[in-house]
Amino acid sequence: MAEKQKTHRQPKLSRPTTIRDIAEHTGVAVMTVSRVVNESGYVSQEMREKVLKAVQELNYHPNGLARGLKRRRTQAIGILVPDIANPFAAELVGGIQEVLSARGYSSFISTSDRSTTREEAGLRALFDHRADGAIVATRETKAGNDFLLGLLNYDLQIVVVGRELNHPRVDRVTADHFKGGYDVTEHLIRMGHTRIAFVGVTPANGAGLHRYRGYMEALRANGIPFDEQLVVGPKVDAGPGFSTQDDGYEGTKRLLASKRHPTAIFARNDFTAMGSMYAIRDAGLAIPDDIAVAGFDNVPLSAYTAPPLTTVAQRTVLQGREAALLLLDRIDGNRQRERRNICLDCELIVRQSTTRS
Repeated sequence: MAEKQKTHRQPKLSRPTTIRDIAEHTGVAVMTVSRVVNESGYVSQEMREKVLKAVQELNYHPNGLARGLKRRRTQAIGILVPDIANPFAAELVGGIQEVLSARGYSSFISTSDRSTTREEAGLRALFDHRADGAIVATRETKAGNDFLLGLLNYDLQIVVVGRELNHPRVDRVTADHFKGGYDVTEHLIRMGHTRIAFVGVTPANGAGLHRYRGYMEALRANGIPFDEQLVVGPKVDAGPGFSTQDDGYEGTKRLLASKRHPTAIFARNDFTAMGSMYAIRDAGLAIPDDIAVAGFDNVPLSAYTAPPLTTVAQRTVLQGREAALLLLDRIDGNRQRERRNICLDCELIVRQSTTRS
């Protein structure tokens, strides 16, 4: 028996109702329907009521962005990020909007938080608002990837940032998170640490997180046994969202309650690292003398924590710019070109949170 071909879950999207659909339904001219919905020109009261009834029955919603455009473009791009509280997202969006604004495009932002349902709702909104394309920077999940692959069948152009999506028409922009995770872990090892915790993801959910894989590889390369007890994440899976300060605080408290707590912590991002720092201070311990802490992203606040946070800088604004350029290239007609995968270097920034004075 032939192997059953794998299919991706299709988003249940219907074609939006158009003025032409209203005209066909009512048996009147397209121009007459246009006059009614745009409230311009004379139409008899009887005909107006007939058209308005059809508008309600067919659930027609005028597309303000598309009015007056002769080509099938809205000049609007959707941006999906986990949340807007983390400065990484703000910097990324800033880079995207810089390019879009210069080319006459507007943008609207949706957030997923930790919910695949909210992620799908945000992507549906892009379709409903007839966006020309989408830049998706949420963390990879199987459900999210399946939904994105389904959207491609509706000719929505998509670029992903950070996450994986293996499709010949989906470009990807990312940073070298694996090397960044490796470098910061090796730095902690050079500082004399062998009990290095990773805070912000569970072992079961870490496989798709490249910085976590870099952490594990650095341990292996330096002959340090991997200890699953030193890896703590949110009690509820973060899904497509970032890990937070609360995750760092709660995860570090759990580590400190163990019989042999770590001497160093590598946090999934800078916000998570800041939560870890609060937990360490609440326990009456000193940073880095008792426990060293390092983060990832180099958000502006990381240089002003007490002590300043060692972290890995990624070129966030440039990632946003590159993602926007790739998407506009697809929209402007290069839809069948070969997929591009841009990976930008990271840089280890050593500060006082890991170096003893």
